[in-house]
Amino acid sequence: MKLHLGEFEEIVLLLVAAHDNDAYGLSIANAIEKDLDRKVTLSSVHTALYRMEEKGYLESEVGGATNERGGRSKRIFKITSLGRQALESSRQTRNMLWDKIQKPSYNDL
Repeated sequence: MKLHLGEFEEIVLLLVAAHDNDAYGLSIANAIEKDLDRKVTLSSVHTALYRMEEKGYLESEVGGATNERGGRSKRIFKITSLGRQALESSRQTRNMLWDKIQKPSYNDL
């Protein structure tokens, strides 16, 4: 079974997995900006998170309210086994494509 991810979805899914059960919209957006030096809107991150939750790649629950958020709670996301399969499928596809690139021979150097 091939599970396809777009480039942005793959980044968001990788970061959710890396945040180990403490991923939420703002933490993912901040990580994209810091780690990848890439501007992103919070709404685009939320859209990707909800879309992947609908696909079964993520699951979420509402966390407790915090003072720093003005008493509002945040939605915490975690990757599912199907999400891990999607990431592995994406990795295999990328590796297969990288393997198709001809490596320079010593004569070309």
